[in-house]
Amino acid sequence: MNAVTTERRPASAPVTGLMSGYVGRVRGGDMGALPSVIALVVLSAVFWAARPVFMSEANFANLFTQGAAIAVIAMGLIFVLLLGEIDLSAGFTSGVCAAVLAVLLTDEGWPWYAAVLVSLLTGVVIGFVIGTVVVKIGIPSFVVTLAAFLALQGVALKIMDNGRNISIHDETIVAIANKNVAPPIGWALYALLIAGFALVQYRKWRVRTKLGLTGTTARAVVLRVVLLALVAGAAVLVLNGERSRNPAVHSLAGMPIVVPLIVALLLLWTFVLDRTAFGRHIYAVGGNAEAARRAGIAVDRVKITAFMLCSTMATVGGLIAASRANSVDPNTGGSDVLLTAVGAAVIGGTSLFGGRGRMLDAVLGAAVVAVINNGMGLMGYSAGTKFVVTGFVLLLAAGVDALSRKRALPQR
Repeated sequence: MNAVTTERRPASAPVTGLMSGYVGRVRGGDMGALPSVIALVVLSAVFWAARPVFMSEANFANLFTQGAAIAVIAMGLIFVLLLGEIDLSAGFTSGVCAAVLAVLLTDEGWPWYAAVLVSLLTGVVIGFVIGTVVVKIGIPSFVVTLAAFLALQGVALKIMDNGRNISIHDETIVAIANKNVAPPIGWALYALLIAGFALVQYRKWRVRTKLGLTGTTARAVVLRVVLLALVAGAAVLVLNGERSRNPAVHSLAGMPIVVPLIVALLLLWTFVLDRTAFGRHIYAVGGNAEAARRAGIAVDRVKITAFMLCSTMATVGGLIAASRANSVDPNTGGSDVLLTAVGAAVIGGTSLFGGRGRMLDAVLGAAVVAVINNGMGLMGYSAGTKFVVTGFVLLLAAGVDALSRKRALPQR
């Protein structure tokens, strides 16, 4: 009893204790989101200094719409990356499912909700097939998904008659990446987010306090809530500003609809990974599959489900891309989509070795990629230069991951 009591930390303990604990984790190899946050700050400062328009209200909103599809696809990839696997077909999965949506909407005249449902089911089936082949037959995921990458590219061409561009006119689908939420609704969503976050943090602190655990103080909880409120509030304030040059004709005030969609997906999958048995099983299998199997975890089922979730999120990313372009063509989901999505997850902090990562990594990494593409575009650099810089940032992030993992391993 005395041992437990001596480890209690008073509620009034300084927040510096929390900071020192974080510094200790960084020194121990757990870098977390630190590299991606530093990259965001540095890159934003550089582009802002070079092109002040980079931080304008209009361009700030563009960053969200430009990075939305990549962020969503990266969320799905995190499930398989946590297992130490890879899905090279995620890009063209998004393209095939977007093509299915476009055909059903434009050629067949289906209502948007039915077309979206069939498109999502298509993604689920693709993920189930890939996961089953990887798990039950034992072919490495790299080989299986590379084959799927090639096959799905052909399927997309078949669906679109070897190169046809299919326009999307459905107002609901087009609105996802092209319309905005009314400012009052944006502030209401902001208040709901902050209130929900504060409640979760408070309940977590209460539970830890009752159990006599250290690591979280009342001041730390307040600090987290205040920081989120300030950052999110500033973003909502900027996004709610009028971005149209002629607001009397066409108003552009309000955050893009895709922003609350990404936040909702982020909260959902963060809850799944952090608060459910399936999420704990994902980390356990990624850390040591054999140990997880001996502990009674259905490893095969966990892996197949992860591939299904990856393809489903790729489908959502394809829908966002189709909405932004108002059309679907054979290049949808192709080009650099897959590599950029994988890069976003790794840049955000997810380990390529499995067992370490969070959903927030996908959003942070996608933000870094979007900032690079947007800022260098404003400065007039070519696409080739953008690829070189993005590749260098990805290599740097992978190097940090490898070094931090090596540092975290016990020294012999």
